[in-house]
Amino acid sequence: MGSSEGAGAGRPRAPRGRRPAAEALEGRCVLSGVTITEFPVPNPQSTPSGITPGPDGNVWFTDPTGDGLNNPSVDKITPSGVVTEYPLPSPSAYPYSIIPGPDKNLWFTDEGTNSIGKITTSGVVTEYPIPTPNGEPGSITFGLDGNLWFTELNSDKVAKITTAGVITEYPVPTPNAEPSGISPGPDKNVWFTETNADKIGKITPSGVVTEYPIPTPNGGPALITFGLDGNMWFTEQNANKVAKITTAGKVTEFATPTPNSGPIGIAPGPDGDVWFTESNANKVASITPKGRITEYATPTPNSTPFQIAPGPDGNMWFTEISAGKVGRVNLPNQGAYSSQTAGSSSAEDPTSEEVAMPPELLTPYYLNKKPQS
Repeated sequence: MGSSEGAGAGRPRAPRGRRPAAEALEGRCVLSGVTITEFPVPNPQSTPSGITPGPDGNVWFTDPTGDGLNNPSVDKITPSGVVTEYPLPSPSAYPYSIIPGPDKNLWFTDEGTNSIGKITTSGVVTEYPIPTPNGEPGSITFGLDGNLWFTELNSDKVAKITTAGVITEYPVPTPNAEPSGISPGPDKNVWFTETNADKIGKITPSGVVTEYPIPTPNGGPALITFGLDGNMWFTEQNANKVAKITTAGKVTEFATPTPNSGPIGIAPGPDGDVWFTESNANKVASITPKGRITEYATPTPNSTPFQIAPGPDGNMWFTEISAGKVGRVNLPNQGAYSSQTAGSSSAEDPTSEEVAMPPELLTPYYLNKKPQS
């Protein structure tokens, strides 16, 4: 979902809990039955970046700058907006991407210490250095093989890490590709973007890589996700487009309505659409399997919506990296999407393929439950 996100080393820090001010809960943007609620994080200097649903029913996000005093943190926010911060052991940490793991912990990339971090739902942190120096771990995701998978921007590698912390790296065939976003696919492979190479990559659980070029030169594919239509979806931050790629490698691109919108974060929604952020336009947007885009302005100007994810509450959650806030898109029909309909949209969309959606793909994102009536 979607890249781009003091204490002495090892000294434990107690988590700090805060409840946002009441007036912040009323900051809303009402459009077409969708409302947006914003929650400020405890320190205005914070830069919320990666975001994901947690196995504990909360939403978790990374904060590379923390309180602005060399206290980077991984934080959680309850569905009602209560934020708890967990400072990381190293002041040089730079947590970016975060994802739930099969072990019921949260896993994150740490660019600052060149490591992969694990944090329990009670805030205990363990970090695992990656083998390649200065690899710069970017995005991380769960694989359907029971491992976590991540990209290394500087070393042109995709790697997997077991829940015990054993890392295996795989080189990307194209030099200087800059692998960035990463996501599991319904075909049980892992898919990733190659920002500098203008390609989408696919890697099997055994490490075999296949690359697919995108149609637009210098499109800058950023982050990637699976859609509930059985395709993979990704943002093109330089081309002002959102695109889908079938598991056979066919790419279809859709231009965003707002010029120079800077699409970056992307994630499947419980409504069956794919949701993405428009960082330059101060908007979040949804796109249907057929490519119809609806945009929603965020209440705070110049907030830079960054990454986005479905929440355990059936809404979409996103980070606002320039405003020190986390936003919630309140969907009219709150509830989780039914796995019975996943991958069945090809009747209305002839470019879709019939791909069965594995339950283990949907469960970490709370997308395998039926909508509430």
